[in-house]
Amino acid sequence: MNYAILDIETTGGKYNEEGITEIAIYRFDGEKIVDQFCSLVNPERPIQPFVINLTGINSAMLRNAPKFYEVAKRIVEITKDCILVAHNAQFDNRILTTEFDRLGFDFDLETLCTVELAKNLIPDMPSYSLGKLVKSLGIPITDRHRAQGDAKATVELFKMLLVRDTNKEIVRAAIKKAPKLELNTKLLDLIKEASSDTGVYYMYDEKGTILYIGKSKNIKKRLTQHFTNDNRKSKEIQLKVASISIEKTGSELIALLEENDQIKRHRPKFNSALKRTVFNYQLESFVDEDGYINLKIEKADSRKKAITTFSNLQSAKDNLARYIEKFKLCQRLSGFEKTTGTCFNYSIKECEGACIQEEAPEEYNARVQQFLDKYNYSSQDMLIIDKGRNTDERSVIYIEKGIFKGYGYYNLNHQVNNPEILKSIIKPMKNNRDAQYIIQSYLRKRKALKIVEIDSNSEN
Repeated sequence: MNYAILDIETTGGKYNEEGITEIAIYRFDGEKIVDQFCSLVNPERPIQPFVINLTGINSAMLRNAPKFYEVAKRIVEITKDCILVAHNAQFDNRILTTEFDRLGFDFDLETLCTVELAKNLIPDMPSYSLGKLVKSLGIPITDRHRAQGDAKATVELFKMLLVRDTNKEIVRAAIKKAPKLELNTKLLDLIKEASSDTGVYYMYDEKGTILYIGKSKNIKKRLTQHFTNDNRKSKEIQLKVASISIEKTGSELIALLEENDQIKRHRPKFNSALKRTVFNYQLESFVDEDGYINLKIEKADSRKKAITTFSNLQSAKDNLARYIEKFKLCQRLSGFEKTTGTCFNYSIKECEGACIQEEAPEEYNARVQQFLDKYNYSSQDMLIIDKGRNTDERSVIYIEKGIFKGYGYYNLNHQVNNPEILKSIIKPMKNNRDAQYIIQSYLRKRKALKIVEIDSNSEN
């Protein structure tokens, strides 16, 4: 039996939005290490300050590191036909699975957790955290909270646990797959009939009342999760659902927009979260008395003109930190630091000195304007081109003078730059703040295939 013993360091942050900063994997055949892989990874998102203090890994170290998609093939190769072993395997497996999901790859390995194994095989230890446990067992560990050091210590811990498990019963019992609950025939049939497409799905009761509306990149997989979860809401849905309908969208962005629109129209019983607005904070700009464009995070206010909106304060701060780094903006003028002198970035030569008027307003504002042009479509005429429902088709989202008009689909052989042709294929939708937030959030993650600026006055 082969094992992939690994450790992952992440950026921290919102659940399922963390990025990998470092990964180490040792392929272990039960006796010895037969292959190994270790690499820093550029997560393409900010690292939480407490994580930097814990691991010592900062954004400067990762600037030239490979992105996850560049190391993904190597990870698949070294973990092939392996059981994934980690200290708190549920966390590492979730992070890896999430990263592969973003690439559209189904990463699915059996897992084995050395925390659970150790509790069974070495009971009554004062602590089962990796550092304290290996110290108690006399296992050397170097570079604590770095992937390679922690993974190597986990290898030595796993060797010790294998020796203690003389009957191999606990190892076999500890191998975990996703919960396999016994499903009744009704739920099995609903899953069987569902497709694996990207789109929106509707659950109905026996009277045809909509119980729940959701979106997914893989509807069959998402329904399976609904029907195997054992939380209270899932159990209620499982009892009441009688039928399902599916609307394929091809584009995840259109699925998000349709889900938001349909939930607000129908207000299903089990969709309480999206009945309310999904954004709580927004980014605004103003010009100070010295002529510099300033940025500021504020609570969402429909009376004020926002550059872009965010679901929560942490998301706003994380994205603002990314903008500051990408466009070399001043932390103080961006509202990231409350100081009267130079900002921290000036001390490390990442700010050109706008905070102390060392850089002229015209030069600094030009970079801010680049940011505004990229992330604020308030006055733009543009098309967001994305995947269609089949290989011969593309989806298009139409924004006219900063107003979201709707979406449609076109054949690859057709040109859709002409606004009059566009209007004939577009399904009209409401331009509300939630739709703006969804589009801006999607564009921040750069998922669209192409963005095309158009001339709304063109007749050709």
